[in-house]
Amino acid sequence: MSGDLTRAAIADQPDWLRAVPTDRRFPGGVRRLFTGCGTSFHAAQTGGEAVQALELVLRPGRDAELLVVVSHEGDTPLTLEAAQAWHGPRWLVTGKAESPLASLCDEVVVCTPEVERSWCHTASYTCAVAAIDALAGNEIGWLSDAAAAAEGFPASAHERFLVAGAGRDRPTAQEAVLKLREGAFVAAEAYETEQLLHGYLAAVDESVRAFVLEGDGRAAERAAAAAAALRELGCDVTLVPTRHPAVDIVPFQKLTVALAELRGVDPDRIHRDDERWARAAAAGKADNAA
Repeated sequence: MSGDLTRAAIADQPDWLRAVPTDRRFPGGVRRLFTGCGTSFHAAQTGGEAVQALELVLRPGRDAELLVVVSHEGDTPLTLEAAQAWHGPRWLVTGKAESPLASLCDEVVVCTPEVERSWCHTASYTCAVAAIDALAGNEIGWLSDAAAAAEGFPASAHERFLVAGAGRDRPTAQEAVLKLREGAFVAAEAYETEQLLHGYLAAVDESVRAFVLEGDGRAAERAAAAAAALRELGCDVTLVPTRHPAVDIVPFQKLTVALAELRGVDPDRIHRDDERWARAAAAGKADNAA
């Protein structure tokens, strides 16, 4: 069991967030579309209208003028394919200045001081989210201190986890579940708050540890209703106040490493130090379309 790389990245997050560039802006009055895969897609969704890279390959004609691509190292095959399918300007938010995607894009925004070494990406996610926010003209100087102050949720022996969120919190729910699955190897599910209440509850019971991201306005009202419904089923439920995706994810990152330690597993290599998962990852990279 290790996890040292993931813990170090979480600890370094405030410093990395302070270094996110703030000197560039998206061109004004231009409709933007965001894309990526995995954690990068979750970061992409925080910027506005977003589509997963494969979906963009399947239907590249979209009502947008600028494609904003998010990729940790700039070499994700489907993200590269999506960028190649796009007929228009492309910007890249990434951790590497030089890459196949960087060579394809008109602007490259390097959002981290180095490439994150843990495969369970944490700091590279929050920095990408912050960079996108800065490019949109928003103030991000407060994020580093807020991330440093964020406390983790206590680990538990649950085998099933559920995270729900709506609006600005929906990408956080998806990213939180991805961290729990790849870092602690638990069964975790992400739901849009309202969708959770329409049939999905049938497979939820007291064995599920649940988190509902609160949001504000109408989203907060429905979050309260979802939390109440989950409590009726006997779930251990936390209604989580939210501020910003780059801050709200940190407690789930810390929960992931705490669960990994409790379960005696290594989050750094997201199970790919096991031969079966390594073979599965290789099979997933193979293009069988030919």
